[in-house]
Amino acid sequence: IDYEPIASTFVSVPPDLGQLSADAYVSGIIAGVLDGAGFSARVTAHSVSVEEGEYTKQQGGNNTMPSGIPPRKDKAVFLVKFSPEVLSRDAALER
Repeated sequence: IDYEPIASTFVSVPPDLGQLSADAYVSGIIAGVLDGAGFSARVTAHSVSVEEGEYTKQQGGNNTMPSGIPPRKDKAVFLVKFSPEVLSRDAALER
């Protein structure tokens, strides 16, 4: 879960490409890293509304976001579904 996904914070989606998601690009990067490490998986990105009280940004400290950016209403959820080969390999290690 990423409450402040930097990849999609500064991306403007044109109206004719309404379904375009910069978070989908990040999910491709995650899938590539996992595959390169020998963990083939399907990674999808989902935009989910942040519920009230679920996440409050820490005041002060490491606030690197410019002050003119409004708080996000959605969070990015990256769902990782490992291939059966990876799951069976993991199960074999537990025995």
